[in-house]
Amino acid sequence: MRTRPMHRAGREVSEIGLGTWQLGGGWGTVTDEQAREVLHAALDAGVTFLDTADVYGDGRSERLVGSVVAERGDHDRVTIATKVGRRADPHVAEAYHAEALRGWVTRSLDNLGVERIDLLQLHCPPTPVYDDDAVYDALDAMVDEGVLAAYGVSVETCDEALTAIARPGVASVQIIVNAFRTKPLEQVLPAAAAAGVAIIARVPLASGLLSGRYDLDTTFAEDDHRTFNRQGDAFDVGETFAGVPFAVGVRAAGEVTALAGDELPAARLALRWLLDQPEVTTVIPGARSVEQVAGNVAASETPPLDEATHARLRGIYDDHIREHVHHRW
Repeated sequence: MRTRPMHRAGREVSEIGLGTWQLGGGWGTVTDEQAREVLHAALDAGVTFLDTADVYGDGRSERLVGSVVAERGDHDRVTIATKVGRRADPHVAEAYHAEALRGWVTRSLDNLGVERIDLLQLHCPPTPVYDDDAVYDALDAMVDEGVLAAYGVSVETCDEALTAIARPGVASVQIIVNAFRTKPLEQVLPAAAAAGVAIIARVPLASGLLSGRYDLDTTFAEDDHRTFNRQGDAFDVGETFAGVPFAVGVRAAGEVTALAGDELPAARLALRWLLDQPEVTTVIPGARSVEQVAGNVAASETPPLDEATHARLRGIYDDHIREHVHHRW
């Protein structure tokens, strides 16, 4: 597994990480045993970056991540990144005050079973939060106290990312970027690289679309966000299939699968495309099985794509996807 630097955080992390939303909930049922198998498989394969959040299963994901890392004695090797803020009800900018931030952090420390959080991220807060000096002051204070090793933000839009990158204490920006969401390549990734801010690429397979496994008749469980959030009823619609209408995405993914051919799984092609972006620090695909972990990790050892393949992927985006997502996020 190759690693890449998180410059402002002073860390090296695996270029393929593991997103653990699915281990908490929102992707259909995953048992504790299945979740632990996935975590062990990822860590055995050299993954050293685990991304979770306090709302994934109301803390279940954090507790699973913390317990597996602890029992393996991997705290010195693994970077655990968690996210806070979505517990606010209502989820408004005014909820992001120092007392609330400390309360959320304390809860995550307890869930993870640690005394210091490696990387705390604001979890897609309302847009005004990114300009709020008091929020950054509170985060800086917790870094000074040793409660946080570093902090960053998770964003929905490129404009939010650019606002955060300008803050000197922000170590990372987590953003949706994949072959079906390419706008961050234009300004966000270059700005982050220039500032030494890590880019954490989430939703790298467009909620599975880029695996090429779905057709127009594919259905998902009732408790899977790919069923209940297609219109943005629960949270930002851009988090589900990267905001691409399902039928459009299925057709476009068919072209990606054809481009990948018989030798390379479509999902691995999509992850390799992300790794070919030098500004990307780590990519965090989720996994619900040991087999999915192995497929994701294999992207790190897959040779870079040639320019013709990159050009064809750009063409698929321009022909099918751009009009649906490029202007929105």
